[in-house]
Amino acid sequence: MNYEEILMEGMLQLNIEGKIDALTSDEFQTLVLRSFMKSNNVILNMEKVKYMSSAGLRALVLGQKTAQSKGGKLIIINLQDQVRDTFVVTGFDGILDIR
Repeated sequence: MNYEEILMEGMLQLNIEGKIDALTSDEFQTLVLRSFMKSNNVILNMEKVKYMSSAGLRALVLGQKTAQSKGGKLIIINLQDQVRDTFVVTGFDGILDIR
């Protein structure tokens, strides 16, 4: 997994690339949670994420809870169809802010 950070006024965007699975989920979770130290509003651009396991979904739920506790937002954009299907099947599309 690779990423790029783009800090904008009042918001941090993370452009994520690669797979988020059992091997990379800890790194992904740390990345998401640390992002909220830089901004209360985080956008995850998932355009180049080809696969996400349940461990990755867990990291997103923790990120969502962190955002809410800070009065901020976690927004997920540009999901590929295969990853979006995982969100739909698990019901996470109703929990997370996906655009």
